[in-house]
Amino acid sequence: MTQWIEKITNAASLEELENLRIDTLGKKGVLTLEFAKMKSVPNEEKKAFAENLNTQKTIITDAIEAKKEILEKEALNKKLEAEKIDVTRFNNEMSCGATHPVVETMDRIIRYFQNLNFAVEEGPLVEDDFHNFEALNLPKYHPARDMQDTFYNKDYTLLRTHTSPVQIRTMLTQNTPIRMIAPGTVFRRDFDITHTPMFHQIEALVVDEADKVSFANLKHVLVEFLQHMFGDVEVRFRPSFFPFTEPSAEVDISCVFCKGDGCRVCSQTGWLEVLGCGIVDENVFKAVGYENKSGYAFGLGVERFAMLIHNIGDLRSLFESDTRLLGQFK
Repeated sequence: MTQWIEKITNAASLEELENLRIDTLGKKGVLTLEFAKMKSVPNEEKKAFAENLNTQKTIITDAIEAKKEILEKEALNKKLEAEKIDVTRFNNEMSCGATHPVVETMDRIIRYFQNLNFAVEEGPLVEDDFHNFEALNLPKYHPARDMQDTFYNKDYTLLRTHTSPVQIRTMLTQNTPIRMIAPGTVFRRDFDITHTPMFHQIEALVVDEADKVSFANLKHVLVEFLQHMFGDVEVRFRPSFFPFTEPSAEVDISCVFCKGDGCRVCSQTGWLEVLGCGIVDENVFKAVGYENKSGYAFGLGVERFAMLIHNIGDLRSLFESDTRLLGQFK
């Protein structure tokens, strides 16, 4: 036993100590094998034999525990020494934060429309069915409601699925003419490479007398805006459907990656969809009590614009707070 105590005392690492524990106390250790000999020891000698083995086991166990405590303290001290920081040391390095690409893109869009004399309006994140759906020509059981997977609350309120309710609230409280944008957070039950449950939109509304607003006005504003954001791109309008505008259109730009030649990002079409727009439907004006008015509206996803401007491949990476990504925008 003396040689085992000496080996335990001289163990240089926790790994070496664990190997010694296995060699002495493990299933095939020397003491375990000695205990196995009990069945062949004469009855009158078994008591003394067992007491001797138990004494040896206790001594070895205590020696291992004592050495383990010493080695653990040594390991901790080495780790602390390696990780210590000299707080008195002068450091010339300076780092600064970066504006998140979504915030930067939203601020850029807001500044553009403010320069065109658009007011910035806000509304609540928790909405009621009237402002979020019915006033926007989406009555109950309208099939287009299925296009927006909604978070409903027990008190029959909901998390707004778009910032269009701000347009309704603005028209209910203000007289024409109206030139406004509604930036903000919206929520939908969706999560994949191009969708998240929470994202950001900017929607715009222009309302005036019936003869003062046209689709030509809308087209001019959007072409100028998209070329401001993406440079010298081509812009096209495709007929589409939105319950709150008629006529409605989807707006595409020539692919900013392949310059319209066709690539994986644009699915070889040469075009990228960026926003939706249209002339405000008469039923929306009726819901807010407007008569003899005309207007146009459009809406865009801020994350979509940020991904295209900064060449970000996965929408979810914008919400993972990865400093390696965010550090690129200093």
